[in-house]
Amino acid sequence: MLLRGSSRTPGLLVLEALLMCACGVTAIYIRFGGQRGEAVLLRQGWAKVLLMATVVEAAFYVCDLYDLDRVRRKAVLVLGVLQALGMASMVLSLIFYCEPRVILGRGTLIIGLCLMLITMLAWRVSVMWLIRHPRFAERILILGTDEAAISLAREILKRQEFGFKIVGFVGDEPALIGKSLINPKVIGLIGQLEDVVSQFRADRVVIATADRRKKLPLIPLMSLGLRGEVAIEESASFYERLTGKISTETLRPSWLIFSGKADRARLYRRIFRILELPLTGLILLLAAPLMLLVALAIKLDSKGGVLYVQERVGQHNKEFRIIKFRSMSVDAEKNGVVWAAEVDPRVTRIGKLIRKTRIDELPQLINVIRGEMSLIGPRPERRVFVNELERHIPFYCQRHLVKPGITGWAQVRYRYGASLEDAREKLKYDLYYIKNQSPLLDALIVFETARIVTFGRGAR
Repeated sequence: MLLRGSSRTPGLLVLEALLMCACGVTAIYIRFGGQRGEAVLLRQGWAKVLLMATVVEAAFYVCDLYDLDRVRRKAVLVLGVLQALGMASMVLSLIFYCEPRVILGRGTLIIGLCLMLITMLAWRVSVMWLIRHPRFAERILILGTDEAAISLAREILKRQEFGFKIVGFVGDEPALIGKSLINPKVIGLIGQLEDVVSQFRADRVVIATADRRKKLPLIPLMSLGLRGEVAIEESASFYERLTGKISTETLRPSWLIFSGKADRARLYRRIFRILELPLTGLILLLAAPLMLLVALAIKLDSKGGVLYVQERVGQHNKEFRIIKFRSMSVDAEKNGVVWAAEVDPRVTRIGKLIRKTRIDELPQLINVIRGEMSLIGPRPERRVFVNELERHIPFYCQRHLVKPGITGWAQVRYRYGASLEDAREKLKYDLYYIKNQSPLLDALIVFETARIVTFGRGAR
């Protein structure tokens, strides 16, 4: 089936190549009309259309739009398509500048890209609907029957609308066969893996056994993987793609060490820093009138200074002085340092408004210009909280490998953290961001931040 298992990506490549070529041909007819359009196509027009479609499809590939597991959310899809078409337009403009003979015609590129934007979004939304349909859902077989396997199954069942269906578990205890561990049943033994995959038409086998000392069926797994009949994946990798976070409970350090993304992430961070400085300066300039009004409102509303400066822990565990608009009364910590509460009496009237809209974070743009923070990254915490959290949460110190950010993946994906469990959950998102930092992920964070600020969600 086109939308099942390993045939999904090749099928999409072929169909989308045809759709892109159709958009290119339609753009020619729109630009030149019927007879002239036919004449343009006959004069190497088909080759030029094919060039445009190839560049656009390559941009789709670079932007991970053929990794269907990464673009299951509409926001990710829209941002990815816009990003890919923007990249393709720059590449095509450069090609046309270097070789004018391959230009389709004045205005044809813009018309073609607009048609592709509309067509590809409509097509991909349709594909997403089909993938989520029970008939086309990816059939998951979980190898393992312990708590790690059951925990993974719970996460999958929460997200069945993403196009996943658990066909069952495979274990090594005959007594468990036919028994329901959560909802799916144990449908076979590890030694029967190939037969179970064939019988239940599994598309993916997820290895989710916590005890790796037990002998895995390496030969059957290798045979299934090499034949291309089914995808084989570790639970950590599948969990990451499914949830957008990294499970710290089952995380093995080697999985992060050998992820192979360090060089790419380091290069991207350097490029991002170069672009970040002028962008931060522009935001600060545009926000200056609003910041002056907020400063005046704070001064009129309550006693104390306009700005609030506080020590926070930054990159490489170094402390820096974060700058924010004051949103609490001047004696807010007279009884000691505590987490912010859901309804906090220490917050002033103006403080409630600027916290809800995140305007209190704007002065941190100065920290970004200083190089102490980034626009996007983990939320910086105070030393007293960091010391406590590092004692109770494994890998917590790893979030200090990158600069803290004004906004971030954990901030837009999880509510405001005010407890040990909240910090543990947010760390999963922070580790995911550190491992998978990319232009598309950063664009999604900016998009989600704008949505949260607009509706005032998640603030305290």
